Amino acid sequence: MAGEEEIVFEDLFPAMVDKLGAEGFMKELCNGFRLLMDGEKGMITVESLKRNLGLLGLQGMSDDELVCMVGEGDLNGDGGLDEMEFCTLMFRLSPALMKSSRSLLEEALVADM
Repeated sequence: MAGEEEIVFEDLFPAMVDKLGAEGFMKELCNGFRLLMDGEKGMITVESLKRNLGLLGLQGMSDDELVCMVGEGDLNGDGGLDEMEFCTLMFRLSPALMKSSRSLLEEALVADM
């Protein structure tokens, strides 16, 4: 497609998990959620993403792309991403994390006990 810039996603999550451990990584995902969410609605919306595009390095994204981005993770159809939907989407976007998600979950559960 001429004139369109392709967004390349580099999967840095496995390195973050190695550095932070499962519990630390989950805390960072939660921090990311809070940074991007609409404070009044308690979820990430198209509008809250639009306000924070600079933080993500995605200033050139169109409204349609943002709608698709939110729609990809909106499992309950409420038009936004709650914290669980956001974390689920982040895992789905990382092939390496999907492969190791069971062991990460077990590590996080053991850390909570």
